[in-house]
Amino acid sequence: MEWYLKVLREYANFNGRARRKEYWMFYLINTLVSLVLGFIGMQVGFELLSTLYSLAVLIPSIAVAVRRMHDVGKSGWFILIPIYNLILAVTDSEHGPNKYGPNPKGLGNEEDESSHLIEEEA
Repeated sequence: MEWYLKVLREYANFNGRARRKEYWMFYLINTLVSLVLGFIGMQVGFELLSTLYSLAVLIPSIAVAVRRMHDVGKSGWFILIPIYNLILAVTDSEHGPNKYGPNPKGLGNEEDESSHLIEEEA
């Protein structure tokens, strides 16, 4: 639930990077909420309940997808290519910082001293 709320707090943030866990947990909980609201809407005679919810989370859904593309080093426009988007969504993060920001896992963000010394000797 924490990942779902994190995405909602960053409602229209298209900058930065989103981990795989953040992306997939948001979509899992989003799907479950949509199904429950669809069922409740059918029971009370208001079928648009699920649709209204989907419209309310449309921008956060796009934003987390764009941040996920950034995490693998691609432009946010890649979300428009469905099959490629799915492949990139399951791909691990780029190690270390990239042009979209630091790795959200914290891996490779700090320079390794030994690699720095090797570069100086070369």
